[in-house]
Amino acid sequence: MIVPALLADRIEVLLQRLRQAESFTGYVQIDMMDGSFVPEKSFQPQALNSIDMQLSFELHLMVEDPQSFLKRINNNGLKKVIFHYESKANIPELIDFIKERGLKAGLAVKPETPLADIRGAAELVDVLLFLTVDPGRYGSPFKPEVLKKVARARRIFPDKLIGVDGGISLDNLKDVIETGADYACIGSRIFLHGRPAGNYKAFTDKANGLEMSHI
Repeated sequence: MIVPALLADRIEVLLQRLRQAESFTGYVQIDMMDGSFVPEKSFQPQALNSIDMQLSFELHLMVEDPQSFLKRINNNGLKKVIFHYESKANIPELIDFIKERGLKAGLAVKPETPLADIRGAAELVDVLLFLTVDPGRYGSPFKPEVLKKVARARRIFPDKLIGVDGGISLDNLKDVIETGADYACIGSRIFLHGRPAGNYKAFTDKANGLEMSHI
């Protein structure tokens, strides 16, 4: 599955990308940043509350205090909250808070974080999201060494939904799929060059073709 990733420092930019995405998908990832966990900062989280969108979405919270951010967000389109293992969150408490709201909980993992470190927390969540870039900005360079970690996670957690996020291109998509990941989050290569709808179709067509070749 290809999931468009929306990264924006201003709500106007997010709205533009949401409207584009509505023409070709029903589900997106919205990235949020606090200027502390990562240097960049996005719009205020409560700005999401007034957006009437046709899409369902997951939040990728690149923030130090994800629970504080989440308390300020109330949008019926939200289905899943992915927070960073490396944040300052009380992980069991945050997962309970997410699930009490009827949402799925996910754990995001920076490229340098060893798989062994997250084993306990990973057991508690529905989704694992492995970053293949340093988080916080579109266009960061892809780190292929992370794919070995993703493949190991697939073997250890056969029942978890596993995503890969960052720097994914048509050239390295085959390597991502071969890890056994369930979905790939793609931002700049969908939204920053050419037509987003055409770019999305190119990725989905290639992903479907690669998966068919393994059957």
